[in-house]
Amino acid sequence: MQDFLDPNKILKEIGLKKNMVAAEFGCGSGTFVIGLAKELKEGKVYGLDAQEEPLSALMGKVRQERLSNIETIRCNLEEEGGSTLPDDFLDLILIPNVLFQADNKKAVIRESERILKKHGKVLIIDYKKDSSFGPKTGKISAEEVKKIAKELGLSLKKELSAGAFHYVLLFQKS
Repeated sequence: MQDFLDPNKILKEIGLKKNMVAAEFGCGSGTFVIGLAKELKEGKVYGLDAQEEPLSALMGKVRQERLSNIETIRCNLEEEGGSTLPDDFLDLILIPNVLFQADNKKAVIRESERILKKHGKVLIIDYKKDSSFGPKTGKISAEEVKKIAKELGLSLKKELSAGAFHYVLLFQKS
């Protein structure tokens, strides 16, 4: 049994197309951004984070990997319009291990719905509420995420396996 999250395995399971425009919310130093950029050779990837330091570290990796299809944005995803991206703009959004850190979890999911194109997908990964690993506070259950997503017009497409400590939910905008 695999206990930890494997970003490359997850990316292979979500049906990427080379020309997609995608974003990672709370990208930090680029857990998914780098892999996405390599897969989306004809597309574009946005790395969004509230902190400047991880975004700088990410851009260092981008230069090292010689990738030209990544742009970073420092922003607050809990604010209305916080991503600064336009409405109906992205094909795919990844929200990995972000919700447990958010005070307003619904606002983060609402922002993803706003900037997602019709039929676009949002992948939410977070710590299982009953997991002994990860943060002690702030966890949100998969059921709570499903309820919020449904309220915002996102339909659950599939649940993926992500090891012992995480759940992975793939939603689509109607």
